[in-house]
Amino acid sequence: MSNGKVFADIAGNYDRINRILSLGQDQKWRRRVVDQLPDGRLLDLGAGTGAANEIFGRFDIVALDPAPQMLGLNPARQRVVAVGERLPFLDGSFDAVFSAYVVRNLDSIEETLAEIHRILRPGGRAGIVGLGRPRSDMKARLHRAGSAVVLPLVGAIAGARAEYVYLHKSLDKLDHPEELYASTPFSVVDLWRMGPLGFVYGVVLEKR
Repeated sequence: MSNGKVFADIAGNYDRINRILSLGQDQKWRRRVVDQLPDGRLLDLGAGTGAANEIFGRFDIVALDPAPQMLGLNPARQRVVAVGERLPFLDGSFDAVFSAYVVRNLDSIEETLAEIHRILRPGGRAGIVGLGRPRSDMKARLHRAGSAVVLPLVGAIAGARAEYVYLHKSLDKLDHPEELYASTPFSVVDLWRMGPLGFVYGVVLEKR
């Protein structure tokens, strides 16, 4: 999670811009994942300014983010500045982990998933909302062309063009989620596509 600087620079506008780019669907996408997580203590990994807090009603939340500027805007009572690759928690100390729009920014997905697995209790679940390219080549080309125009334009309007050019490029960094989560320490409980052309995905993983 080395890109805290990118998000620190756009902290004040980040959630509002995400809501606009998702056509107001971002909370719906988060909620579908959260609804499949067990009650108890939940780590919001890459919590940012706390966009998901309103749907965490039944959980004891710990908000974690590498960018103190983002976390400083988060009203959660328990806040920790740290990275996903090195989680400062005891083994088995969480019932659930939630993460939205973070995976593509990690230095190491493998190390972060290993850390998530370590801090979850047996039977605990991790729920992830992520972004990537659509699965079919034709849809991916169409989406790539669209995001090359839309994201820098939105960034320019927000005064953060470089940050949103980075977001556009980050969508091509990873394998499709169907492959990305096939070989992990977890069992895949559910994985689905959402959003225009299926560029948003949700996945629920369970500790074996």
